[in-house]
Formats: sequence, C-alpha cells, structure tokens
Amino acid sequence: MLKNILGGLFGQALGDAWAMPALMTPEDTWAMYGGWVTRFLPAPDSHPFHRGLPAGKITDDTEQAASLAEAIILDGKVTVEGAARAVLSWYERVGGDACPYVGPSTRRAVHAIQAGADLWSSGRFGDTNGASMRVSPVGLIHPGQVIAAAEDACMSCVPTHNTNVAMSGAAAVAGAIAEAMVPGASLDDIVASGKQAADIGRNFADNHWIGASVARRIDQAVQIARSGKPVIERIHDLYDVIGATLAITESVPAAFGVLVLAGGNPMQAAVYGAALSGDADTVSAMACAMAGAWKGIDAFPPDVVETLRTANPEIDFDGLALGLEEVAKKNLTRSG
Repeated sequence: MLKNILGGLFGQALGDAWAMPALMTPEDTWAMYGGWVTRFLPAPDSHPFHRGLPAGKITDDTEQAASLAEAIILDGKVTVEGAARAVLSWYERVGGDACPYVGPSTRRAVHAIQAGADLWSSGRFGDTNGASMRVSPVGLIHPGQVIAAAEDACMSCVPTHNTNVAMSGAAAVAGAIAEAMVPGASLDDIVASGKQAADIGRNFADNHWIGASVARRIDQAVQIARSGKPVIERIHDLYDVIGATLAITESVPAAFGVLVLAGGNPMQAAVYGAALSGDADTVSAMACAMAGAWKGIDAFPPDVVETLRTANPEIDFDGLALGLEEVAKKNLTRSG
C-alpha cells in the first residue's frame, strides 16, 4: 500500500510540474517547445500564471493536496474543518491575493471564511476544479473503498466548492484513486469507479449548480482517448470537444481521457497532459495521481523522483505517505 500512496503523491507532483510550463492551446505549446514536452522545463516568461517557476516546480495543485494531506493526518480523517484549515494555511503560505495562480472559487471562499462566513456557506458558489485538483490524498486513505472515498471527497469540498458539480468532479478523482490501489484492478475498473463516485458526488450536495454530468463526460473523454486516431489528434480532440479549462466538467473528464490515452502510465500521462495545454498542470496532476496510485512509485524513474524532491523541498513526500498509510490502515480496520 505504501508504494501506491507514494505513487499517488509523486504522480500528483509529476503531472503538476511537468505540465506547469504548458501554454493555453496545444498549438501554442507545440510551437513553443518544438513538439512533445519530454522533460521538466521552467515556465516561459510569456506564461500568464507560472512565469518565474523553475523546472520541476509544483503549483497550487500539489501545494493544496499536500496541505490537505497534512490536515487528514493530523485529524485522522477528512473533516470540513480540516479542509478549511488546509486551504487557509496554504493561502497564507503562498502570499494570499498576491499569488498569481489562486483559483477563483478558492479565492472567493477564503475571503468569505476570513470575513466570518460559516464553512457550509463559504463555498456555495464554488464550481471550478480547485477541490478536485487537491483531492488525491482522500482517495489514498481509502484503498478499495470507493463509496467512502467519494463521500469524504465531498466533505473536503465543502469550505470552497460546496456545489454538486464540484463535488461530482472531486469524488470522481478520489473514487478512481481508491480503486486504483486495489491489487489487480484494471484501467476499466478505475474508470468505472470514477464514474460511480462522480454520481455519488453529484447527489451529495444540497446546492445544485449548473453543469453537465461528469460521469457522462468521462465516457465521452474515454471514447476520444480510444478512438484509434493518431495520438496528437486525440489530444486535440480532448481539447476541442471535452475542454481543458477550470470548469470541473471539462478538466476532470479530460484527466480521465489523458489517463486512458496513456494506458495508465504516469510518465506518459505527464507528456500527454502537457501537450493538452489549457489548465494542463491541473489536468495532469489529476491524471498522474490516478496513474501513480495504480502503478506505484516503482513506475517513476529515480531521476524524476529526485528532481521533484529537490525542486520542492517544502513537501515531505515520505512523511506524508507514512501518515496517510496509517490513516488508510485505520479505515481498512474499521470497514473490515
């Protein structure tokens, strides 16, 4: 189990950092780098959000996932209060409103919480992908427990993304990761569990919001990924048909599309996620977290792991993995 948890954590960071320098469209990214992104690169000076970030550096996706993991380990479970504490502490660490890559739903919710709003109302307008990008630790503490992972994912959404559409997307990622940790699970099993969890999340929130079915759009993304066209054409189809924006109904299905296109290989998913462009770091973080949880840490070349450690010394990957493993063991004991 520990190897899967480490794989999920390093997968999250891999996808985030590898796709961090990607630009807004596949054409822009392809032109900038002369083809596939095949190594960690710094963000170009022209990047609207990540300029100045060095090669291998993570962004808010993994920063928030690590902060949520710390809260889960401290509390021994997922709580609304812990999720809020995780977001607020992260927000302060990155400089608050001065940080160029804080998402709109998260920024709005943080301001509401700071003004004294109740945690069950602070996220009532949150419909973007901030909760899904950080949710991987929730899946990692529920190996094989898809329903529990989906329900806890929804709880982690409450302070910032308390809408059914956001909960659906976060639950999909957490549920897929929970299934990915099952020995012998197939890629089809992972996708099916993600869709099951998406429907759980869609029915969890009282606050219904505008948005397509995440589960049905995952189906669409997987169909594109398996269309048989040349890979670059399938990536363009994911961008043009599914989308790669901050919208939860685009980025989460796109992540499943990238996961399937890569055959569940975390390194290949990082390459394809960067080529997808748009909100590539978030899509890739989710895709590679799912792939990493499935394949485990042994699927990562040692130099990639070392780069992620060196570029992000503030993240204690090993400590987080051990802490999450203890919570996972307790969850398995309680369910057994």
